[in-house]
Amino acid sequence: MSEPLKGLVVGLANDQSIAWGCVQAFHAQGAQLAITYQNEKAKPHVEPLAQAVAAPIFLPLDVTDAAQMDAVFADITERWGKLDFLLHSIAFAPKTDLQGRVTDCSAEGFKMAMDVSCHSLIRLSKYAEKLMKDGGSILTMSYYGAEKVIDNYNLMGPVKAALEASVRYLAHELGERRIRVNALSPGPVLTRAASGLSHFDALMEKAAQQAPLRQLVSIEQIGEAAAFLISGNAKNITGQTIYVDNGYNTVG
Repeated sequence: MSEPLKGLVVGLANDQSIAWGCVQAFHAQGAQLAITYQNEKAKPHVEPLAQAVAAPIFLPLDVTDAAQMDAVFADITERWGKLDFLLHSIAFAPKTDLQGRVTDCSAEGFKMAMDVSCHSLIRLSKYAEKLMKDGGSILTMSYYGAEKVIDNYNLMGPVKAALEASVRYLAHELGERRIRVNALSPGPVLTRAASGLSHFDALMEKAAQQAPLRQLVSIEQIGEAAAFLISGNAKNITGQTIYVDNGYNTVG
């Protein structure tokens, strides 16, 4: 019997978040999970979820805090000595910058959005590389606004475009170590992070009406795609942005 996969999940916020759909799917496959929470305010929402999947590692991780990142990977190294997969499911931009025009965004807001939403993937990948001794899978979350202009997506469009480009370069650089790097690009899902976007309800309604399958994607369906990408069945897939949006990107 093969040893269970061991993975780190960064970005679980509550039971409505995309990361929760992924965590459930990973757990259903028998994976052992290290789960992080952003801060003490988030902890009460995340801890019951970590307990529900019997996560042996549950630690705080603000990706802007180098000491916390050191601590998370030190714990994983001590407990497991390896890592098979990493899920990066975080994005942030200051509300003023997010809800205004890209033309008007502040330099500080742009830098913060890029650091938390994009460069954090690079930082986490650097740590993960050392633990993925037998290869592994790194997965992040993007959105169609990285490729096309989506009304009210604003600053996150350029940030997600940078994230998708980072996926390709990381895949190229880490491929020789058999580490695969991919992005999932789900259709709109009502999460706490998405609620910060202006007129998000209208965006969801449009996606449901125009997607070829005439429905919205669920966090469980996104999780199923994530579970596939971390599995051996996806061992030849890397550097990709894979849409899980009921086909909306083909007509939107």
